[in-house]
Amino acid sequence: MSLLERLNDDIKQAMKNKEKEKLTVIRMLKASLQNEAIKVGSEGLTEDQELAVLSREVKQRKDSLHEFEKAGRADLVSKIQTELTYVNSYMPEQLSDEELEAIVQETIAEVNASSKADIGKVMGALMPKIKGRADGGLVNKLVQQKLS
Repeated sequence: MSLLERLNDDIKQAMKNKEKEKLTVIRMLKASLQNEAIKVGSEGLTEDQELAVLSREVKQRKDSLHEFEKAGRADLVSKIQTELTYVNSYMPEQLSDEELEAIVQETIAEVNASSKADIGKVMGALMPKIKGRADGGLVNKLVQQKLS
């Protein structure tokens, strides 16, 4: 089942269950995917393109969450956290810390990195392997720790 089909099914289910917030979030996701398809100029998106759109939506919500927490807006914080759980349900399963650490170690060995000067080389080789399955900021911190 494609992501758009899954979103359509979930829209119907949310309408039946009268889940307004969930319905709104799913519609936003669907609109983002459709807009990306129009921008790319194709009928459907590849899995990587869909993942990029979902990752962008997660990042936007995390950024908003951070700003709302900083401003002390508890009402908006809870709303964004709820939206984030709905969006994350469409993301691929995230890597555990142990799995991520193993992939980072393996990639460092592959590119023969030895110092912080090699971070770019490591990140370039690493990100395609973990695309959408781990937070880029966390990955960067982990790589820096391993290379220092």
